[in-house]
Amino acid sequence: MRRRLIQSTLAVVLVVIAVFGVSLVIVETRTISETARERVESEAVRLASIVDSRLLVEDKVTAEVLDDQITEDRYAVVRIPGKPPIEVGAEPEGDVISATAPGEEGETVTVQEPRSSVTREVGRTLLIIALVALLAVIAAVLLAVRQANRLASPLTDLAETAERLGSGDPRPRHRRYGVPELDRVADVLDSSAERIGRMLTAERRLAADASHQLRTPLTALSMRLEEITLTDDPETVKEEATIALTQVERLTDVVERLLTNSRDPRTGSAVTFDLDEVIKQQLAEWRPAYRSAGRAIVTSGKRELRAVGTPGAVAQVLAALIENSLMHGGGTVALRTRVTGNQVVVEVTDEGPGIPADLGARIFERAISGRNSTGIGLAVARDLAEADGGRLEMLQASPAVFGLFLSRTPPQRSADDDNRRTVR
Repeated sequence: MRRRLIQSTLAVVLVVIAVFGVSLVIVETRTISETARERVESEAVRLASIVDSRLLVEDKVTAEVLDDQITEDRYAVVRIPGKPPIEVGAEPEGDVISATAPGEEGETVTVQEPRSSVTREVGRTLLIIALVALLAVIAAVLLAVRQANRLASPLTDLAETAERLGSGDPRPRHRRYGVPELDRVADVLDSSAERIGRMLTAERRLAADASHQLRTPLTALSMRLEEITLTDDPETVKEEATIALTQVERLTDVVERLLTNSRDPRTGSAVTFDLDEVIKQQLAEWRPAYRSAGRAIVTSGKRELRAVGTPGAVAQVLAALIENSLMHGGGTVALRTRVTGNQVVVEVTDEGPGIPADLGARIFERAISGRNSTGIGLAVARDLAEADGGRLEMLQASPAVFGLFLSRTPPQRSADDDNRRTVR
């Protein structure tokens, strides 16, 4: 590209020099020739006036007197009637420029100048024009090289940026080059890099969330299947298979929820559901794991509560809190339900040492963990809670108490209640 830009610029300059240079040479040659002719004619008139003035005072007109009146390269002949011609200077050879001027006393003065002087002057002019043209060519080449570098370097840089995007490095470079068209391309590449970066982040986040959220249900499912393989009792096999199918359905709901949340974390599918059923389901799934760890999980508080949310999402939030207590807490884990205002609160607490002071409110940030865990569970749980209009908060650090706040549905009145109220 640099070579093409330099060649095109040089070609334009050469064409301009050829067009205007030839015209200038022609004009200057004619001008020099006309100037030389006018100069010779003026010299002849001047010598004629000198001869007239001397003849009027009857002074002698000789070659010695007129020799100082003309330049060395000119030749003059003065013809006075009745006298021999008077020659001044050396007669030039070859082509000459000649001019004759008559005098008032009948004399004539002829002045000649060799055309070689005009040729020399034309040659000097041509040399000056050639030098100017050469300087113009050099300046054009330097300007073309500078402009080529100004355009080619940004293009090379943009190509490297595009190659980086293609190789999976979506960091925007935010470089601008002072050329509107190239800056526009840079803006588009930076915007594409930001979009690709967001997409890659979302994909990595989805993979991490899926790995974390599916790990516990898969572990519980494998335990159920192991129990099926170890028993011969048809009733036990039927019961465990039913529970396993329920867990498979929950796994399906988890996957669908993760996919929906990855497309738009604010998208919820809240419905009215029985909170006791969700808590009962979680207790049934987690009791084997707690028994294996020599710990207990219990529930207390207000019963027959109906909340607004997505049952699968609420189950995932509670599972994340229960697993967090199993991994990082100690003693008995308690799920307590209560009502505050128009909200239902599910508190999850344990008897462990609590949350370290250096973590504090950062406990819900991704990759923040007090021990060797992924640090994803609580962040995903908060997102799931907020997607349905709820919220997840840390109510107490030591011992750790987490609260899941959900919108409450007022209890429905039965027909008997209405009749008793009417009788009263």
